[in-house]
Amino acid sequence: MAGAIADLAGLEGVPSAFAAARDAIDVVLRDRGLRRTSPETTGESLLRGAYASAVLEGSTSTLEQVRAGDGDPLARASLRLSTELLSLAPLLRQSPLQALARIHAVVSAGGPTDQAGRPRDPEAAARLRGLGALLVDPASEPALLLAAVVHAELHTAAAFASHNGLVARAAERLVLVSRGLDEKSLVVPEAGHLALRAAYESNLRGFRDGGRPGVHGWLLYAAEAYTQAAAASPLAG
Repeated sequence: MAGAIADLAGLEGVPSAFAAARDAIDVVLRDRGLRRTSPETTGESLLRGAYASAVLEGSTSTLEQVRAGDGDPLARASLRLSTELLSLAPLLRQSPLQALARIHAVVSAGGPTDQAGRPRDPEAAARLRGLGALLVDPASEPALLLAAVVHAELHTAAAFASHNGLVARAAERLVLVSRGLDEKSLVVPEAGHLALRAAYESNLRGFRDGGRPGVHGWLLYAAEAYTQAAAASPLAG
């Protein structure tokens, strides 16, 4: 599958789009982040991401409610995951299927215990194994492209019985951390997707149903979303 990533990286417009997104992220992390990085900044980024991901999943909670821990069940699940997520970064590189299972177990806590962290059927299990192979392959670069593919694959495969959007967006953030692009998790990819919600949802459908053109469209969209993610960082104001 690393070969597939390399192939996708050469699609028309993709290299320049992802280079621009990487530049936007670097401006925030290197220029604005200098002397302003702290655990509290990381916590704020995770909080903003938890809120945005919950809204994309169907939550009606406000950011203030999520900040206070008073959101609806989706928001509480997303917030609960945000407090554990970064501890899973080493596991994502070493044993990605375990990391993905743990992400689902955290967000689905309180649901059926026989479904927590388990793929919903053999086809879903096969899709997860393919992603696992991709995530442990050091040749799967660049990180932004890998994160976009992992996100879309997890979301459209609906590998788990519930909360697949939360899992997909959490895994996307975790790829950026584990691959060293954003080690302190200061950009907010979930907020990037929320800012472009209509395009986000339509391009996910394209990735699922549109063949290679749909995948191409998703990648071009994702690069734009990552630029928005940089703008949503607490470091950006």
